[in-house]
Amino acid sequence: MSGADRTNQGGFTRAAKDCFSGTVGGIVQVFVGQPFDTVKVRLQTQETKPGEPPKYTSMLDCVRKTRKEGLTAFYKGTTTPLVGVGACVSIQFLVFEFMKRFFNERNKRPGQLTLTQLYQCGAAAGIAASFVFCPVEHIRTRLQIQTAPSRIFSSNEKTQIKKYNGPIDCIKKIYSCHGIKGIYKGQLITMAREFHGGACYFLIYEFFMQRAMLKEKKSRNELPGWKKCLYGAAAGYGMWCSIYPIDVIKSKIQTDSFSKEKRKYSSSFDCARQILAKEGIKGFFKGFGTCMLRAGPVNASSFVAFEFAMELFEKI
Repeated sequence: MSGADRTNQGGFTRAAKDCFSGTVGGIVQVFVGQPFDTVKVRLQTQETKPGEPPKYTSMLDCVRKTRKEGLTAFYKGTTTPLVGVGACVSIQFLVFEFMKRFFNERNKRPGQLTLTQLYQCGAAAGIAASFVFCPVEHIRTRLQIQTAPSRIFSSNEKTQIKKYNGPIDCIKKIYSCHGIKGIYKGQLITMAREFHGGACYFLIYEFFMQRAMLKEKKSRNELPGWKKCLYGAAAGYGMWCSIYPIDVIKSKIQTDSFSKEKRKYSSSFDCARQILAKEGIKGFFKGFGTCMLRAGPVNASSFVAFEFAMELFEKI
């Protein structure tokens, strides 16, 4: 089946296939990327005080210290993204495929969208998914930065009490004190990230896919898996390079105190100003190396899983 054939299908069945395939891609994405994401978030959100060494001096130091909490520490908050990211990615692909059909019905050459159209498709997908991404990542981030070990390693080690005992407990406590607004802390900055990030993500992948199909005169399903893997990795690298500073701000906003008296940042702009004043440009790229290690395999596996699931569903 060609790319044009897929996009020209409509109705509930088409939407269901897009949705379920996106869910498969999202679940694979979580399992592959969660350990990298935990390290990334811890590096992004650590506070540096004048005259004091940072808690994590490097990516490897963060990995080593996280390992002391047990291997499961790398998968802290996994339950929430496993359900949530599956939903987020399914929404992304659902909206993206819908927008592709929308433009294809108006184009003279169905199946060949312009770069502007691809950007708009990806941006719409990102905006739609941001309403799920925000609470999912907020809960996951708060769980990831908890450093209390699951067991005591020595009699001299001080016992740390966890504030949240898992995602459900975290949701309950935040909602009981701050309502739905607390759950959606950081929604605006998440929306900004997903608008441009989603646009770059899908634009890069679809551009390479369309070019390959046109050049090789093959249908979408006939393209080899290694190319889809390569294009998915390129999409991941392109997306994160374009939005990483925004993601750092988002992580800091979402882990900031709920109380106005204890809050470090009054807004996303204030957060950006403080990062620049205290740490310079490099402050916007904390954990960037970890993110780049993560971006390739995570997004390659997500797109390959999506395409594979789509091929299976087309046969049903």
